[in-house]
Amino acid sequence: MTNQKPTHETALAFHALHIPGRPLVLPNAWDTVSARLVEEAGAAAVATTSAGLAWDLGTADGDRLDRDRALGAVARVAAAVRVPVSADIESGYAKDAAGVGDTIRAVLAAGAVGVNIEDALYEGEGDDGEDVGDGGRGPLRPVAEQAERIAAARAAADAAGVPLFINARIDTVLRGAGGVEETLERAAAFLAAGADGIFVPGAVDPGTVKSLVAGVEGPLNVLVGPGAPSVAELAALGVARISTGSSIAQAAHAVVRRAARELLSAGTYDSLTGGLDYAELNTLLGGAR
Repeated sequence: MTNQKPTHETALAFHALHIPGRPLVLPNAWDTVSARLVEEAGAAAVATTSAGLAWDLGTADGDRLDRDRALGAVARVAAAVRVPVSADIESGYAKDAAGVGDTIRAVLAAGAVGVNIEDALYEGEGDDGEDVGDGGRGPLRPVAEQAERIAAARAAADAAGVPLFINARIDTVLRGAGGVEETLERAAAFLAAGADGIFVPGAVDPGTVKSLVAGVEGPLNVLVGPGAPSVAELAALGVARISTGSSIAQAAHAVVRRAARELLSAGTYDSLTGGLDYAELNTLLGGAR
């Protein structure tokens, strides 16, 4: 057990890892084993993927997981590693700004020093508890509403004396809800509300990334996967943080399905070639921290 209570120094150290041109690279984890493997590989920090974490707990992604279960998993990750941990908390596991503040207090209690907070809307998030879907109020929260939620997160962290790194996720590109101009408008509002960095999943085109780096007054986080520019290419564009989101979890689960189908159909085991050694994994998880 290591990162049980975040400290001011740990949080500042995590802030310092966000350097434009020398980005923090985060192979996102979703459970204790993946977190330890990411740390062992040399990552300077561990960030959770909300999708991978939700799937691991038997729930679909998209604000369907409850706060307690999500942050229980974050606490296990934080306790398993020595490096700083950032938690993907979807849109805050709360209906209103006050609830987001409660979530941040729980995040800090879990041992994380960073969070991702997204501005996407999902089914069931309309006013008065009515199901609105993506067509009710639009695919994204109104800027003022999201800024209020970020401000509540900032206030809760500040009250606890921890300079939590708030990474404001903007889904304009991912959801086709706007281009660079709309993204920059949201970024400015969210940074003014207390965010420390901006995360724009779906933005991997070099021209778009360059425009975002130039226009965002804070560290820019880019989501990568197959087909995206390399870490070196994104670093040259001035990106400060690179993450994989759910893609590593998806690849791991693909191995499970492939191996199961091969075993049950062909009766062979070739899909298991290249697996980690039993003793290596057992030692990794059983060693003193």
